[in-house]
Amino acid sequence: MSPRNGVKLQDILQAAEDIANERGMGEVTLTTLAKQLHIRPPSLYNHVDGLNGLRQALALHSLEQLEVALTSAAVGRAGDDALAAMGRAYMRYARERPGLYEAMLYATDRTDTELRNAADRVAALVISVLSSGYGFEGDDCIHTARGFRSLLHGFATLEQKGGFGLPVEVDRSIEMMLDTFLAGLRVQRQRNSRHSGES
Repeated sequence: MSPRNGVKLQDILQAAEDIANERGMGEVTLTTLAKQLHIRPPSLYNHVDGLNGLRQALALHSLEQLEVALTSAAVGRAGDDALAAMGRAYMRYARERPGLYEAMLYATDRTDTELRNAADRVAALVISVLSSGYGFEGDDCIHTARGFRSLLHGFATLEQKGGFGLPVEVDRSIEMMLDTFLAGLRVQRQRNSRHSGES
């Protein structure tokens, strides 16, 4: 098969995502990617700095796509409505693009400015909803955002790995998980209001 000319970074990322979605991130190598694109592996170095560079680029792409999904879900909503919509969007993203979702965990350089900024933007979306909808401030926002992410990521990972074997509707489990978390936030908001009133 003749080499493909004019391959762009976007082509590389799409091919890498296709492989990851179908076979998992562990199967995304320079060799499999070059074969998918019908080019020679050295040609990839014109766009990415080896396998680690590819993983960084794919992780950045994943975070950017997650940001789009969460932003779209939150538009025009606030409080419980916004956070629940973001939770559902997160789960939908992990289900529809499992390989790209997994790519976020394959980033090797945590000091990468672009990657850190993308992660910060995703966190800022959640923190904004927590601040405006529940009155949380400072560290409380960060603690709560971490809890929200942990719930969603834990559930998404277990589902992807086939961890839910019982014949019970998984979507209902997601809704109950979100409802329980939101109920906890409402209790915490009431406590914060009482404490601020007492001071």
